[in-house]
Parts: sequence; structure tokens; C-alpha cells
Amino acid sequence: MTYCLGIKNNEGLVAIADTRITSGTDTTNAKKLFVHSYGKYPLFLMTSGLRSVRDKAITYFKEVLDETEGFDKMYEVVNTLGQQIKRVIAEDKESLDKSGLDFNIHTIVGGQMPKDDGHKLFLLYPEGNWIEIGDTSPFIIIGNSDYGKPILKRTITKESSMNFCLKTGFLSFDSTRVSASDVGYPIDILVFNKSDFSLKTIRCEEKDLAQISDIWAEKLRNSLNEIPDNWIDELLVKDD
Repeated sequence: MTYCLGIKNNEGLVAIADTRITSGTDTTNAKKLFVHSYGKYPLFLMTSGLRSVRDKAITYFKEVLDETEGFDKMYEVVNTLGQQIKRVIAEDKESLDKSGLDFNIHTIVGGQMPKDDGHKLFLLYPEGNWIEIGDTSPFIIIGNSDYGKPILKRTITKESSMNFCLKTGFLSFDSTRVSASDVGYPIDILVFNKSDFSLKTIRCEEKDLAQISDIWAEKLRNSLNEIPDNWIDELLVKDD
């Protein structure tokens, strides 16, 4: 499985991707975050799904990027990637179906091109169609979203600061990591600041963030202890 998170706020974009690859009983690591820039205009993408499908689609997409001088708008980037996914569908879907495998690739694409009115974040589906992530729900998770989504839905808004998004995004990953054996370190973190088009990526190992994870666990325990429990006794004495 995979955990990839993209957040859009008023300041820019935040992305977090784990690197764990599970195949049967084997566990390896592979980069799921890809970055490309046309001058000062950056774009990035993260993928989840069947590895053979996404590796092939991304390889085709990288060739197109290398042969293209640039895009005017981010939706053109997403359409181009969608075309490469459809190319892989035409080449491989029939054989995958015969093998009992689903054609499965989801992609988060973010960045800004010269004629965009601001920074953009998209979710691209296996069929090659897409949606743009807006202000009402300014984040998207692909892969294992069951454990990490609640904290984001309760806290993240477009007004959230970059630091708050990074902190909450990590805690969302951490909640997923401790609940799912197929999501884990190292993680790649990306921050795009719209004010100067700067884009930075870092890789973190478990030891780098262990203290934050421990603080979060302790805060959760303390918060639970602070919640009154007299209502439980009242519930238990109620008649059926």
C-alpha cells in the first residue's frame, strides 16, 4: 500500500509520501515523489497503485516532459499525464485483466505554470480523468487513507499555515504508519512556497521524527484522561 498526501493552503503546497513497497512478504523502498521544473515553475507528482503500471506511466510522462519546452497551465500537465496513463491502459489492461490484476494508479499532481492564476493541486484517476482540489476540502490522500484522514478533516483549512499543515500532515502519516504495516519510513516531504516559487524536498528517517511521534502519543493519552467519564456511568444505568 501507499500513503501520499497533498495539501493546498493560501501559502502554497505541502506533500508527504512514504517509500515502502510491499510485495508478498518482501518489503523494499522506492521513491514515490517526482519533481520537475521549467525554470522557476515547478511541478510534482506522487503515485499509488500497481507498481508496474505506475512505473511505466511515469517513464512515458518523463519522456514527454524532457521533450517539452514548458506548459502554460497546470491542467495541461495533468492532461498530458492522463494521456500517458491511457496509453498504458491500451498496452497492458487486457493482459492484467487476464492475470486477475486491477489496472490501478492514482496520482496527485501539484505546482504552478506561467499562466495559472495560482498554485494548483489535482487528483488523477486510473481512467485518466481528474479533479482539482479546492478550498472546501484542501487536501487529498491516495493509498491508505483510512487512518490519517480524520485528523486532517478536523483541522486543515486553506488558512492553515505551512507549519501547521506540515505538523498535521506528519501526524496523519504517523497515525497511518502505526496502524498499517504496509506504510512506513523513510518519508519524503515537499514544500512549495507560492510567494517566491521555491520548492524544497527532504527525506526523513524514523529517528528524525521519533520525538514528535512520542509527544503525539503522550498528548493523546493525556487528552483522553482529561475527558470526563461520568456520562459513561449515566449511560450504563439507563433502561433498555
